[in-house]
Amino acid sequence: MRVIRACRDMGMACVAVYSECDRTARHVRMADEACAIGPSAPLESYLRVDRLIDAALATGADAVHPGYGFLAENESFAAACRAAGLTFIGPTAEAISLMGSKTAARRAAIAAGVPVVPGSDAPFDANQSDSVIEAAAVSVGYPLLIKAVAGGGGKGMRVVTAAGDLPSSIRAARSEARAAFGDPAIYLERRLVRPRHVEVQLLGDLHGNVLPFVERQCSIQRRHQKVIEETPSPAVSPALRAEITKAAAVVARSVGYTSAGTIEFLLDEYGRFYFLEMNTRLQVEHPITEMVTGVDLVQWQIRIAQGEPLDIDPQRALTPNGHAIECRIYAEDPDAGFMPSPGRIAALHVPGGPWIRDDSGAEPGTDVPIFYDPLISKLSAWGADRQQALTRMKRALGEYHVGGIRTTVPFFRWMLEQPAFEKATFHTAYLDDLLQQRRGEPFENPREDEEEIAAVAAA
Repeated sequence: MRVIRACRDMGMACVAVYSECDRTARHVRMADEACAIGPSAPLESYLRVDRLIDAALATGADAVHPGYGFLAENESFAAACRAAGLTFIGPTAEAISLMGSKTAARRAAIAAGVPVVPGSDAPFDANQSDSVIEAAAVSVGYPLLIKAVAGGGGKGMRVVTAAGDLPSSIRAARSEARAAFGDPAIYLERRLVRPRHVEVQLLGDLHGNVLPFVERQCSIQRRHQKVIEETPSPAVSPALRAEITKAAAVVARSVGYTSAGTIEFLLDEYGRFYFLEMNTRLQVEHPITEMVTGVDLVQWQIRIAQGEPLDIDPQRALTPNGHAIECRIYAEDPDAGFMPSPGRIAALHVPGGPWIRDDSGAEPGTDVPIFYDPLISKLSAWGADRQQALTRMKRALGEYHVGGIRTTVPFFRWMLEQPAFEKATFHTAYLDDLLQQRRGEPFENPREDEEEIAAVAAA
C-alpha cells in the first residue's frame, strides 16, 4: 500500500503480486494490475524469484520494489531482476551480499574504523559442528546472542546465558533462520548489559552521495522484535548525533551503498556506540523519519533508481522538526503471551485527527492469515516535542478499535503509561523484564473489550 501510494503520487502505474490467501487483499485491489504467484506458503509464492520475475515481464513492468520483507534483502533476487532487464529499486546485489550478511557487515565496519559489538567475525554454516561454535562462544563470553547471518526482525536469534544451553539454542536459531530466510548460517555476538538500540536511516545515490538522517530510537523490543520506535532518540545529544550519523555514512560510503538503508547501533550504559548491523532495505519504521524531516523516502528510492542525484539539504535530514512515535499494531493477543490472532477483521475504526498517520493494508473484511508476519498497521504520531507526540499517540490508541481478532492495541495503551517509558529511561531488555513482572495480568477488562467491539460492529 505504501509503495503503491508513492508511485501514484509520481504518476506511475503499479502491478501487485499475491498468494492464494491474499487474493482479496487491499493492495491487490488498489493496484492497476495484479498477478497470482502461487499458494499461500511463502516458499511457494513470495519467496519464488522465478515467479516474481515472470510476473514483472508478463505485465511489462520495468522496475521491481521489494518492500521490506521476504526477498527485500536477497542478493539473488536483486541479481535476477538485473539479469532480466528490470530495475531493482534498492541497493545492488553486491551491496546486499556484503552488508546483508551480518558477519561481512561487521568486517566492513571494522575496516571503516567504526567500533563493533564483540563477536565471531566468521559465519557458522549448517555443517559446522557444535564443538567449534562452543569454542568460539568461550572466546566471545557469556551472556551472548546467537544470530542469523541473513536475519532481521529478531528471527533466528537466541539469548544464551550458560554453556549448557548452547546446543539447543543453536538448533532452534538455525531452524528459524532456515524457515524465515532460507539460510541457516549463524554467528555469535556478546550481549551488552542494558544497551539502547539506535539506528540511522540513510540514502545513497548512484553518484557516490550518501545522506544520513536523524537517528531513531528502537529500544522498546519484545523478544528482540521492535514494537515502538521514535525519533529523535531521547538518549542522543546533538554531539553524539553528529558522531553516530557520520559513522553510519562512512560505513555506507565505504561499500558504495545506494538506495535506502539503515545502520543499526547499540549504545552502552556509558554512551559509547557500536555498529550492530545494516538493513539493506526500507525499514518498517520509516514513517516517523518522514514525519520529522518531510522527506518521502519511498519516492526517493524510486528517484535514485532512475538515476537522480540526491538534492536534499543535509541539515534538513539531520535537524528533526519535532518528534514522532510509531506503534506496530499486530494481530496478536497480548493476554495470551502475544500469540498470533489470525482471522477476519469484522470491524475497524482507525484513529484520525491532527498529526496522526496510519499505514495499513487492513479494512473490515480483511483476513489475517496464519502464513505471514501478523503486522496489520503502523500507527504514527507527531508532536512539536516528545510529550506532545506521546499525548497524541495515547489519544489515537484510545480511538483505535478492531473487532473479530485480538490486537496489541491494549498493550500499547498500557505501555505508554509506564513511568520508565514516559521518562525514556528504558533499554532493549526493559520490555521483556516488565512483561515478566506482570505475571499474566490482563491488559484490559475482557467484558469492556467485548462491549467496545460490539459497539464498533454496530456502527
